[in-house]
Amino acid sequence: MKIEDEIKVSRFVNDWQRASVNLLYTASWLNSALEKRASAFNITLPQFNVLRILRGQMPKASTNNLLKSRMISDTSDISRLVNRLEKKGYVMRSKNEVDKRATDIVITNSGLSLLTQMEEDMLLLDILPQHIDEKQAALLSELLDVFRRGKE
Repeated sequence: MKIEDEIKVSRFVNDWQRASVNLLYTASWLNSALEKRASAFNITLPQFNVLRILRGQMPKASTNNLLKSRMISDTSDISRLVNRLEKKGYVMRSKNEVDKRATDIVITNSGLSLLTQMEEDMLLLDILPQHIDEKQAALLSELLDVFRRGKE
């Protein structure tokens, strides 16, 4: 469905405005779908992203700063996210041996198991291939990469 029909707008000022609104609307739609899927596992989307980052760092530990730098969306309070994941048994924390002010964070076996359970749902393979083919997905990714080259 066209963006004009989705948000009930007859026209846009220009194609740049249409593209911007379309991008924001689509990102919100995808984010909502992912949040709903994450909540089915009793975690949030940012918590899922933290677990993915920690799995990618294995066997090395991560710090709050590393997590914050790799998050998909800006998250101001990584400590609170990690606290919640630790309470659920998905991560463990320990003092950093080199920098006593830093905390090392690692994913637990429970966290790895959760990611394994969630992975397929979170890839949106039941949504994306129904709307675009693989070649279009590659083109879309390429265009988004070009778009972000000028990010501030």
